[in-house]
Amino acid sequence: MIANKIGYLFLLLVLIVTPSILFAQRQDNDTTIREGKRLDIVFAERYNYQKLDSINEFISLVGKVQVKQGSTLFFADSAVLNRQINSLEAFGNVHINDADSIHTYAQYLKYLGKEKKAYLKNKVRLTDGKGVLTTEELEYDVNVKIGTYLKGGKLVSEKTTLTSIEGFYYGDTRDVIFKRKVVMIDPENKITSDTLQYNTGTKIATFTSPTTILNTKEKRTIKTREGFYDMKNKKGELYKRSIIDDSTYTFTADDMAFDDSTGLAEFRGNAVYRGKDTAQGFDMIANNIKTNKKNNSLLATQKPLLLIKQGIDSIYITADTLYSAKLSDFMKTRNVPQIRETKPTPFLTDKNVEDSSDKFFEAFFNVRIFSDSLQAVGDSLFYSLKDSVFRLFKSPIVWAQENQITGDTIYLFIKEKKPERLFVFENAMAINRVDSSEYFNQLKGTTINAFFTDGKIDKMRSKGNAANIYYAQDDFKKFIGVNKSSSDVIDVLFDDGKPQKVLFLRDLEGTTYPMRQINHNELRLRGFNWLDAKRPKSKFDILSN
Repeated sequence: MIANKIGYLFLLLVLIVTPSILFAQRQDNDTTIREGKRLDIVFAERYNYQKLDSINEFISLVGKVQVKQGSTLFFADSAVLNRQINSLEAFGNVHINDADSIHTYAQYLKYLGKEKKAYLKNKVRLTDGKGVLTTEELEYDVNVKIGTYLKGGKLVSEKTTLTSIEGFYYGDTRDVIFKRKVVMIDPENKITSDTLQYNTGTKIATFTSPTTILNTKEKRTIKTREGFYDMKNKKGELYKRSIIDDSTYTFTADDMAFDDSTGLAEFRGNAVYRGKDTAQGFDMIANNIKTNKKNNSLLATQKPLLLIKQGIDSIYITADTLYSAKLSDFMKTRNVPQIRETKPTPFLTDKNVEDSSDKFFEAFFNVRIFSDSLQAVGDSLFYSLKDSVFRLFKSPIVWAQENQITGDTIYLFIKEKKPERLFVFENAMAINRVDSSEYFNQLKGTTINAFFTDGKIDKMRSKGNAANIYYAQDDFKKFIGVNKSSSDVIDVLFDDGKPQKVLFLRDLEGTTYPMRQINHNELRLRGFNWLDAKRPKSKFDILSN
């Protein structure tokens, strides 16, 4: 009886041990399953061996299953291991630990040991410690650490969430490429795209297809086709003619770089700024524009153009450099003299309310101005939206119809989007060409004040050593003679932008000459210089110089 029990126990031990020996022998003899690719059983509470044919030998594992291949560990509630083809099928609470760097979870796994490819289904979750990727079906290549889903997935990385129909995860670089109906959401941004790359380590999103970025904090919408945004450091670069649409402006440029943490940005390549304020609106175009959001400043270089919108008679300004910022900030460090007689409107004090007139413009070197009613050139310019006055410095020239006005400094006052008054001081001179002839009416003085009606000069006053040359005409525009006079004050009255009458106040001295008894080429006041060649003839003309 005892001998029978001992024989039975020996037989059972043989049945248990022999398959393991056979499996080991088969694996050692199988040259297709090399060391490092073989699937080895680490632990299972129960297992069962079954051989169906020469290529199908299965070991069923149940209870806290652990299987190992190289540095990759597999865990599951149960599993079936095919030793011949080196494959594993696992069920329930599946966990793949890939060298302690990437962890993948699911309810079902099919793993091909030779290829090192895993196919996971049902509540799939992959994490690299920086982000968590969830989907219903995932293919994961252990060799190259690449995971692929094609039926919808979601990545959560700290406060950032990304969803898409297709996704490709690269474990070595921690990059995830999302495709088809991509949506990325963080506390400040919502990004929609067809293709987007995101790195869970650096938090950098890279765009390679048409993309829309809605920033709720900045109240800004960006449309781009290529670029990247650093979600961690709040810096971005955009290419291929991107568009930024803010609550107060739109920006378009070939290339853009911006830093939301500092408020600084740079726009390169045919950059176009368009203001949305219809009352005080302006546009700016240049090949390079730098902005500072904190002080609302713009610095434009490389053929900049400023367009001050004034209905059909907008003002175009070019210079080597254009700059714009808040007038209230500027006045904290520099004095801006009040040159209008009326008291200016005080600035708004509510910090939450933006005053559209709290802005100034500066232009430096080679300033050129064009509008239908007036043109000008000069060395530098200052313009304030608060008082609507252009200040032109260093030998400026202004043209209005056939009138040329020069001086050391010129102030041009704008009212209701039209020229209102022009004030010239020091070496002031006005020249009017008479009906395209070689005759010139001339007015000179220390200062000249010109007043406009409907965009045309209505009257002009010269003071301080005032001098005048005037060609008188009859009703048929026949020349009567030419008068050369001087006085303390000289007033010239205009009709349709042309001198019609001259008035003198105090100490008048003058002579009238018959037309044929005077050399008209020598009939010039000191400082006379007809500079029509410098006059911008069109808005395109100011861009070509």
